[in-house]
Formats: sequence, structure tokens, C-alpha cells
Amino acid sequence: MNIVLRFLRMPANPVEWIAIGLAIVILFIAVFGIWLAPHDPLQINFRGRLDPPTWDHPFGTDASGRDILSRVLAGARLTVLSTFAIVLSVLVIGCAIGITSAFMGGALDNIIMRLTDIWLGFPPLILALGFAAALGASLEAAILALVISWWPNYARLSRMITVEILSRSFVASADALGVPLWRKVRRYVIPNAFDVLIVQVALDVSAVMLAISGLSFIGVGAQIPAPEWGAMIADGRSHVGQAWWVILFPGLMIFLAAVAFNIIGDMLRRELDPLLQRP
Repeated sequence: MNIVLRFLRMPANPVEWIAIGLAIVILFIAVFGIWLAPHDPLQINFRGRLDPPTWDHPFGTDASGRDILSRVLAGARLTVLSTFAIVLSVLVIGCAIGITSAFMGGALDNIIMRLTDIWLGFPPLILALGFAAALGASLEAAILALVISWWPNYARLSRMITVEILSRSFVASADALGVPLWRKVRRYVIPNAFDVLIVQVALDVSAVMLAISGLSFIGVGAQIPAPEWGAMIADGRSHVGQAWWVILFPGLMIFLAAVAFNIIGDMLRRELDPLLQRP
């Protein structure tokens, strides 16, 4: 509740309020879109293939006669919720590695960070592409591949924050009193690292969303007939010359979602990043 109140008290310009409203709508669709869909998103109707937008099919139909509006609404769950699953997973894994490394110190800390640096040397999307192809083309494989390739940023960031916190006097006092490790992490590390980490999470949402849609687009993520936005664009690209609506609406949803979450991330960075609070 405190997080929500802090967010609502942040000053925002009209563009940022529009982005917040758009993000709320997208999250609502991601949760309830499958029940809002007017048609079965997987139902094939070759008699109505590539029909233009009408009252019955406001976004038109695809090459198999499936209703695009229904597929866009249902696909929000796959694209958006998969994005948040990836971001939360890499947050937990990366922070666990980074905080553990900082508390261990010495040679073990050095080894973990050098391995992290090696991992960071590979572009995340290229690394994810290789893992997804090796694991087999599916949405689950794309999610796992992105988790494997995206955690090092959080490991290094959380390790840096933890090292800085451990140098403060109140941690030395806690050590003198014999405060256990788990309590120091819960009372000192997590509260002090929260602002920086939530900014990184907000900025990564749009990047991860584009990445998972991109993997589906090139064929190593979600597969048709799954109504994932990137897979829908890939399925309709061969028909764009005669049916522009096939790729317009899923592409527009990816664009709006990425822009909205990116604007929110910039707003959070402006208000919470300690490096931007200095006069």
C-alpha cells in the first residue's frame, strides 16, 4: 500500500498520466482480456479469411478467419504477463546472486562478479535467441531463455548497492549486536535498494516485452495459433499487402505498451534515482 501511495504522490505531467492510464488499461486487458474477447481467438473460419474491419470483427480477421480483436485481447495475457514473469524472475535471481556475492566477499565475490561480467559481454537478445533455439521453439522456452540472459544486470546492481550499504555505520552496529544475516538483508539491504531496483524493473519492462515479441516474430517464441502479439505479426506479414489490419493492431498494442511502460520508467527514475536527486 505504501508503494501505491508513493507512486500516486509523484508529480506527473499530462503525458505521464496518459501513460499511466494506458498501462492500467493494458494490465486490465492482460488479466481479463480472455473473457472480454467477442469471439473464440482460436476459431478458424476460412470463409471469412482476411475480412476487413467490420462491426462484427472491428479489427478484421487473419488468414485463417480468426477474429483479430479477440486474439489481441487474449494475446495480452501471453505477452504482458510473460513479460512480468521474466522481469520478476530475473529480479529475484539477480538480487539473490548479487546480495550473496556482496556478503561473501573475498575470492568468492570476485569469482561471481567475473562470471557475471562474462555473461554481460553477450548481448541479452542474441544470447536469448541461442538458448531459445536450443530449448525448442515455444513461449516457455523464450521465457526461460530471457531469464537466463537477463539476470546479470540485477546481480551487478544489487551487489553494488549491498556493498555500499554494508559500509555504513548502522550495519557495523548490527554486526556488533549479532543481528543474523537474513534480518540484515530484510531490514537494511532491501529497503535501501528498493528505489533503485524498482526503477530498473520499470525500465526493463518495455525492453523485455519487445524482446519476447521479437523472439516470437522470428519463430523461436510462441507459435501460431497462440495469440501472442509478436507471433501474430509474423503470421500476418505475408498478407500485409492485401490486409494491412493483420499486423497493424498487434503491432500497435506492442508499441503502446512499450511506450507507456517506458514513460513510467523514466518518471520513476526521475523521482527515485538517487543520482538524479543531487543538486
